[in-house]
This record gives sequence, C-alpha cells and structure tokens, in this order.
Amino acid sequence: MQGQPTRIELLDAVANFIRSDALPNLEGRPAFLARVAANAVDIVRRELEQVHENEAALQAQLAALLGRDGDLDSLNAELCDRIASGDLTLETPGLADYLWDLTLREIAVDQPKYASYQRALEQAKQA
Repeated sequence: MQGQPTRIELLDAVANFIRSDALPNLEGRPAFLARVAANAVDIVRRELEQVHENEAALQAQLAALLGRDGDLDSLNAELCDRIASGDLTLETPGLADYLWDLTLREIAVDQPKYASYQRALEQAKQA
C-alpha cells in the first residue's frame, strides 16, 4: 500500500506545477503573480522543514538568556517586554548572538539564496 504524499511533497508538486506548467503560459501580471505564488509555496515548505529545529533552538537560547523555562511564545513576549523597558540591551551578554541567530534562521526560510546570508554562513564556518 502506498502512503500519502507528505506536506513537503505536496508543496513541491504545487511549486513545480506553477513554474513548469502554468508560468510558461502566462504573461504580465498573471506571470508575476504566479512567480509570487511559487515563491510563497517554497517559503511554506522551508518553514515546515525547519520549524521544529528552529523553535527548539530558539526556545533553549531564550531560556538561557532570560534565566527561566517556558514556551517559545511566552519567552519571546518577555524578551520583547524586557527590551522595550531597557532591562535588556545589546550589551546584555547573549542578546546580540540570539538576535543574529534568529535573523539567520528567518532568512534561511524566507531568502536562503540571499548573498549576504550566504556570506554570513561562510563566515560562521570559518570562525
């Protein structure tokens, strides 16, 4: 018995259909919107692939930074409150590293081919 396609496989199929079958038959605004749709599907696919690893890593980093356990949403809310109040600043040990890691993880989902992101990965490998 053959199993169901995974969510990742379904999203790949949709993006491939848009790029290979629909897009070549479109012009102007519909072609632009088809490219936007294919890119959006790719973003959702990457998010699904990376969400568990990203959330676990960010939660652990926030727990260490804030000195308490909690779910990612409550830790993030506390981080925002403490930054807004001035309790945490870029001079706070670990905050800049956390924000940089968060940024890189978001770019890995949104724009993994972005040249500056690729340079940052190379620099991290060399460090």
